[in-house]
Amino acid sequence: MANILGIKLSELNREAALEKADEFLNSNKNHFIVTPNPEIILAAHDDEEFFHILNQADLSLADGMGLKIAGLLMQERIYRLTGADFTLDLLNLAAKKNYKTLILNWSQGLSSPEDISAALKNKYPNLDFLVLNIEKEVLLNDSVIAKINNYAPKLVFNTLGFPLQEKLMFFNLDKLPSVRLMLGIGGSFDYISGKINRGPVFMRYLGLEWFWRLINAGHYKDSSKRVKRIYNATFVFMKKVFRARFINPFLFRSNVACFMYKKEDGKIKVLLVERADQKGHWQLPQGGTDGEDLETAGRRELEEETGAKNLITKAVFPKLSRYYFPKKNLNPNYKVFKYDYKGQIQGLYVGEFKGQDSEIKINFWDHQSWQWTELENVLNVLSPFRQKAFSIFLEKIKTLDL
Repeated sequence: MANILGIKLSELNREAALEKADEFLNSNKNHFIVTPNPEIILAAHDDEEFFHILNQADLSLADGMGLKIAGLLMQERIYRLTGADFTLDLLNLAAKKNYKTLILNWSQGLSSPEDISAALKNKYPNLDFLVLNIEKEVLLNDSVIAKINNYAPKLVFNTLGFPLQEKLMFFNLDKLPSVRLMLGIGGSFDYISGKINRGPVFMRYLGLEWFWRLINAGHYKDSSKRVKRIYNATFVFMKKVFRARFINPFLFRSNVACFMYKKEDGKIKVLLVERADQKGHWQLPQGGTDGEDLETAGRRELEEETGAKNLITKAVFPKLSRYYFPKKNLNPNYKVFKYDYKGQIQGLYVGEFKGQDSEIKINFWDHQSWQWTELENVLNVLSPFRQKAFSIFLEKIKTLDL
């Protein structure tokens, strides 16, 4: 399994990926496939839920020449396989093996159900398929779920575009008992219906589809948006890869640990969270500062990770603790970017929670549970890995009038 900026990518070639998909289709449980490209990976860095979902996929195929180049820089073996090409492979497989196929088509997209149906009937006359229009939503409504289950497909294509198509798969697959494989393929059916020209074959072979899109961007109403997307997927992405490979390994990431407490029955109680990827690993909420000052970053992290908004800031303490990231981590969901920072320098945010416990809602991708712990007992509950830093924090906290 390769890793580009924290996103896991398959090392399977086209034939092996299709073989794995056929294995999924003949299994007794559901699976989903994602096809990250550079733009998707950049978006995942700004959306932790999306980041988590991409790394939960049963198969992650690298869609984009930029990922192959990034793989070379990162010393990873990556095969480029576009979603458009893999869609054709799966349609051929479905027609050959009589797999019932459903296309969840965005109702406002370029291709209508009639466009897609006509193209599929012409190209795959033996394919058993249904095209169903849906809105851009994460949770399918009961009516759509009933239609899907009534048709009972094995293979489902989802055309909503990222990140909605990935989130839709993640949150709805368990409601679709017949489905064995779902994948998000963006505008792939617009190529099949002829609404979009993929460009010359030689440009596709050379990995220059992005350049074809660039020179044709002026043909669309949203041309400036398309140019910006291409710029991000090429120059911005490669700049980030270069930095992650050659600069960040020599740097410490700026991080803020969040000491959120409340007063109850004359005692100070501290909020601790249990990591989603490591059962029994209790810690303070924490996260990168992302260039923000400690107070702003601390309040943001607490809101993102616990839902806590009703806070009174008591103090911030910069650069109290420093630690190295483990060189190897056996947990595949560990979110430290490979070839990224060598460790973290932690500051401390101290805030008093003035809300109700009912307001606290942890995000599932970071934490699996939370608890209030009396200050005197925090060291006993914390993971051993976190105890040294907390001892340093505690000396600062003792200077405050909580």
